[in-house]
Amino acid sequence: MDHTAHEPEKQHGVRRHGTASWGTAVKATLHCLTGCAIGEILGMVIGTAAGWGNVPTMVVAIALAFLFGYSFTLYAVLRAGLDLKAAIRVALAADTVSIAVMELVDNLIIALTPGAMDAELSEGLFWYALLGGFAVAFLITTPVNKWMIGRGKGHAVVHAHH
Repeated sequence: MDHTAHEPEKQHGVRRHGTASWGTAVKATLHCLTGCAIGEILGMVIGTAAGWGNVPTMVVAIALAFLFGYSFTLYAVLRAGLDLKAAIRVALAADTVSIAVMELVDNLIIALTPGAMDAELSEGLFWYALLGGFAVAFLITTPVNKWMIGRGKGHAVVHAHH
């Protein structure tokens, strides 16, 4: 008996019946983490080097994390041929939840690590808290992305344009 007719089709790691592979979720989360990390580190470095307080530093870091996270997706879908308005919609749909979860977790880790927000750029505590926050955020965001991609949301929206 031929069972291939009963197996769900896959496209870009997403099975048609509503599940996504862990590999696809990891790739989507790494994509998101890359943009978030660049923005977050840049914002923390700017705020710390400028001697800003914790709140303005975190606001700038979070804003830059969203900016860089969205820009990576925006660049990819613009190269795929979408016009700017459509590309912005795709980037917002693909990345908002992922970036928000990642930023919430990462900044919570930094804020809850004693002394991390007051550490200087030259101190290991600054970098350990920041990088540790990224690691924990990655572990929490990956299942969120898997769930979203399996339902045709998140980075599944981007895959439709590849």
